This record gives sequence, structure tokens and C-alpha cells, in this order.
Amino acid sequence: MNKGQLIDAVAEKASVTKKQADAVLSAGFEVIMETVSGGEKVTLVGFGSWEARERKARECRNPKTGEKMEIPATTIPAFSAGKQFRDAVSHQ
Repeated sequence: MNKGQLIDAVAEKASVTKKQADAVLSAGFEVIMETVSGGEKVTLVGFGSWEARERKARECRNPKTGEKMEIPATTIPAFSAGKQFRDAVSHQ
């Protein structure tokens, strides 16, 4: 499912226009991204949570040349599914 299909499904399920569903979903995604990039955690009970996680610097090898490379430390977004979500997916 892509974003357009998600908007269609939400619009139908919530009995709103596609334009309204798009506006709400886009605003929700923006708020989640802004909050997580600001270092805070977003939790939707039963669905899951998003947070920023630190990834340590590490050494690897270039597969073509075999040369050692250093991958710098970085911060990445991470999603953890909630219990209801995990249960719904595992019972399919």
C-alpha cells in the first residue's frame, strides 16, 4: 500500500473526503518527524512508537576493493510495533 492508497482507505473508513484525509495524514506524519528529529519519542498505545536511536561508528570493508572504511556515528529513526499491532500481524 502506498500513500495514495492509504489516503483512499482512510477517507472511506472515516467518511471524509480524500483531500481531508490527505491533510490529516500529512500533518500527522510531519508532527511525528518533527518530534522524533527533536529527540522526543512518539507513542501510540497499541500501535507502536517512534524514536531516534544513536548508531555507533563502525569499521567495514568495501566489497569491491576490500579496503577498510569507517562509517561515522549517526542518528536514525526507529519504529517499534506495539502489542496490538504485533498480535494483529501475527494472527494473519
